[in-house]
Amino acid sequence: MSRDLLDFFIRLGLIVVAVVACEAIFAPFLPIMTWALILAVALYPLHLSIARRTGWSPGRTATLFVLTLVLLLGVPTVMLGSSFATHIFDVIGNFDAGATQIDPPADSVREWPVVGEHVYEVWLEASEDLPAFLDTLQPQLSNFSRAALETAASTAGTLFFFLGALIIAGIMMAYGESGSAAMARVFCRVAGTTRGMALHKLATLTVRSVATGVVGVAFIQALLLGVGFMLAGIPAAGLLALVVLVIGILQLPALIVSIPAIAYVWGLGDGGMIVNVALTVYLLIAGFSDNVLKPMLLGRGVDVPMPVVLLGALGGMISQGIVGLFIGAVILSVGYELFMGWVDDVPEGND
Repeated sequence: MSRDLLDFFIRLGLIVVAVVACEAIFAPFLPIMTWALILAVALYPLHLSIARRTGWSPGRTATLFVLTLVLLLGVPTVMLGSSFATHIFDVIGNFDAGATQIDPPADSVREWPVVGEHVYEVWLEASEDLPAFLDTLQPQLSNFSRAALETAASTAGTLFFFLGALIIAGIMMAYGESGSAAMARVFCRVAGTTRGMALHKLATLTVRSVATGVVGVAFIQALLLGVGFMLAGIPAAGLLALVVLVIGILQLPALIVSIPAIAYVWGLGDGGMIVNVALTVYLLIAGFSDNVLKPMLLGRGVDVPMPVVLLGALGGMISQGIVGLFIGAVILSVGYELFMGWVDDVPEGND
């Protein structure tokens, strides 16, 4: 008995060492591989549809699919970033040369609800002596500039990370059938054949449901705000709608774009009071529409109550960021299914 017990502890210790070593080696790649797996699961039905229609091999279809998505996301983003940087440099150059001027506010600004008088005074002070006005805001401007640079750097890093995950997802989709079969074997080994296949299907459908609730909501919100931008006569309305789509996918609030658009409507728009109020209400509703659309789209097609998927997605996002949207929804859905399976598994003859 003692020798068997010693063998058991030696084997257990070797297993623990192997698991810890593998985790340490794989840890740097875990975030991007997790995202790649999520993207592969979410996009695989579209990949299969394209492969069936074209008759191409899985590898060729995945290559074309990923290259198309990278071009659709990467090229407009690079153009947007280049245009934004050029505009910033022009503004800085004009300001250093003393060529930057602000027109005085119209008298109608005083009539704005609640903040009209204060905005008029600040605007008038800036138009009379812009350098002195900026000097009074130096601490706030420094903090804002630092925060803006950090946000821009973080957003750029997230975008490149996302594009890298998309490329890896393409490789996973090229081997989608064998990969899905391998994951099914893992689930079956852990939970048994019948329950394992059910949990494998549940995890896959949950990831796709959350992806629909994220990308689908971002697209609908971008469409709604794009229409509002065009109605308000805001320049580059289509480009701003694309920005809304990108930040929606990144789970940033659309109010980042809609609030400046509302300021443009009141400050530089040529509409009357009623038109401006109507546009403001519309842009605010469109900016908050994701709070209504996500509960409607999350959980569709999944045999788990929508509140479970929603709570898992929100709780996961709070604890783990964007990727937690998917991980949290999958974990809570699988846990709910296991718990309800245990509840319903009542032995015969037991009341």
